[in-house]
Amino acid sequence: MSKVIAALSVSVDGFITGRDPGPGRGLGDGGMLFDWYFDGDVPSQVFDGFKLSEPSARLFDALAGRVGASLAGRNTYDDSDGFGDGAPHPTAPLFVVSHRPVPDLGSRQTLISTGISDAVAAAKEAAGDKYVGLMGGGVVTEALKAGLVDEIVLHQVPILLGAGRRFFQELPEHIRLRIVDVVAAPGVTHLHYEVQR
Repeated sequence: MSKVIAALSVSVDGFITGRDPGPGRGLGDGGMLFDWYFDGDVPSQVFDGFKLSEPSARLFDALAGRVGASLAGRNTYDDSDGFGDGAPHPTAPLFVVSHRPVPDLGSRQTLISTGISDAVAAAKEAAGDKYVGLMGGGVVTEALKAGLVDEIVLHQVPILLGAGRRFFQELPEHIRLRIVDVVAAPGVTHLHYEVQR
């Protein structure tokens, strides 16, 4: 069954980028949030070039192997330099939510300008029975507000960044989570939650 998940690397103080992110600067001074992708000796079965620790590889590949479409907000898209006209996932198409035009979309990229509900619906259709992976704090927050998120995975890196873009923006009410799994690994703790409805 298709699920909508948010699985992002995050600092202990809740940031998904460091200071001064943007085109050509990526995560700003927060690049270490992805060090765990490359600090092990187990090659990912989904992403070429990733060498993770054994516990991280097991969890990461299980999730990444189920992703059938990715959905990013405009800040994430721009900060990632348009993902090089491709997509963040090696096989899944990318849907970009933005009210502004996106010049030169790649062949695996689709712009959705009519809001988060339409974007999630389009991504779910493309994903079939696989997952939709959300990217970016704004997209995750809007999808949570709309009741569209099934699971959240915090790949929590043991660092306090002190500034940057937050994983979650302001929500209108509490959202309860149920712990599914906690996996401690070198350089990261994977916290897997189910969104309670």
